[in-house]
Amino acid sequence: MIILGKRRLTLQDIDAVVHKDEQVELAPDSINRVAENHEFLKRFSANKLIYGLSTGFGPMARYRISTEDQIALQFNLIRSHSAGAGSLLPPLLARAVLVARLNSLLAGYSGIHPDTVLALANFINHQISPCIYEHGGVGASGDLVQLAHLALNLIGEGEVWYEGKVQPTKAVMDKLGLHPMNIHIREGLAIVNGTSAMTGIGVVNLILAKKLLNWSVVLSAMTNELTEAYDDHFSPGLNKVKHHAGQREVAAAMSTILRDSQLIRKRQEHLYNGQLVQDILDDKVQEYYSLRCVPQILGPILDTIANVEKVLLDELNSVSDNPVVDHEEENIFHGGNFHGDYVSMEMDKLKISITKLAMLSERQLNFLLNNNLNHKLPPFVNLGRLGFNLGMQGVQFTAVSTVAENQTLSYPMYLHSIPNNNDNQDIVSMGCNAALLAKKVVENTFEVLAIQLMAIAQAVDYLECEDRLSSVSKSVYGEVREVFPMFVDDQPRYKDIESVKNYLHRADHGIFR
Repeated sequence: MIILGKRRLTLQDIDAVVHKDEQVELAPDSINRVAENHEFLKRFSANKLIYGLSTGFGPMARYRISTEDQIALQFNLIRSHSAGAGSLLPPLLARAVLVARLNSLLAGYSGIHPDTVLALANFINHQISPCIYEHGGVGASGDLVQLAHLALNLIGEGEVWYEGKVQPTKAVMDKLGLHPMNIHIREGLAIVNGTSAMTGIGVVNLILAKKLLNWSVVLSAMTNELTEAYDDHFSPGLNKVKHHAGQREVAAAMSTILRDSQLIRKRQEHLYNGQLVQDILDDKVQEYYSLRCVPQILGPILDTIANVEKVLLDELNSVSDNPVVDHEEENIFHGGNFHGDYVSMEMDKLKISITKLAMLSERQLNFLLNNNLNHKLPPFVNLGRLGFNLGMQGVQFTAVSTVAENQTLSYPMYLHSIPNNNDNQDIVSMGCNAALLAKKVVENTFEVLAIQLMAIAQAVDYLECEDRLSSVSKSVYGEVREVFPMFVDDQPRYKDIESVKNYLHRADHGIFR
């Protein structure tokens, strides 16, 4: 049980609710605070002009709304902005959006009735995920369209994900004995006016990106083993003179993974001791950059992910509503806390970083598949008859094309501001778009790493070196062979890619948490 409203939410909390279906409980103090904040708004708002309560929305805020129309106004906002298009968010991501919006509202600065947070908690605890469309929000007056679809479900309209399929919201509520959320004052605006869609999606991206980084370090270490690389490029002696924390941490992680490997060579033993007799060396003195520069390539990615985590957790635990209802100062503040620039910029950084990680994986894959580079393995790690069998040749195309897509997707969405809303929203963040593009890059990269791991497993079998691998590498090899057996003959490989990708999602041999 994850208690919301008692302390700052963490990545582990979101992971537990989203990926492990943990239920949530609302801290009593937070419910009391929400109730107190709501009562203050009721008293304070009498005979005052307050945006979105006694006025219209956006550029129509110049029109005053009568008291008798204020509740209907909130319904109009929800229904009119339920205008999404494209694909539905998967239930897992929609669940993350629920948690993010609930946590923000529990801070008690939105003037909502406690019924609202209880309704959100009921959706989470009954495994109901809102049907939220990918296309719609510009991330500046919050994720208006995405969160409007969430609000539409809370009032008992539209469709939801339940028991693995899309069903009418009212039918699901009737089945579970739940009641639609009531509108008391400004619940419609409070739900839609925030950054919780981009933040929820972004936090899930971050969780998966950390897993990808862990796997990239492990697979980089395994590729170095297959090459019988020298150990100094990840040694403390080399990395201590470069003053970047990420580089040092990646190098230390590789050292930990490879500490008991019988394949990694020590330069002192092979090149510094003994008499040099060859003028032309059979062996490379230094490995290719994709093997030798792993700490320098993955280090910046580790540092970037750490900063993304800080920003996203700050946003997750913030109030992104407008206006902000402050019952302690007895005032209502109008501003732009709904603006998603923080999340948008971090999602762009994340997708650029993960694209570079995918590029590293593809280069290491190419090294294993190209016998003219590695001088150890048959072309395409072909364990069959050369010329007749094709080995890993087909799946390499998939890896290369997927990395190319990542590269195109990595142009910054943060820079795509298009004024809209009668130019009321004259500069916007496109934060939800940024988060969704980062999601695509993250999922693509799992496919690339899956193909790399398939090639590594085939290479281990060709070299018959399983018993010389480090204990970590040997464990990974054993686990992947349970879902992807060694192959010699040519067969369709698309199901193998999916099986190994699913393994990467659920397993964890990484160092970084």
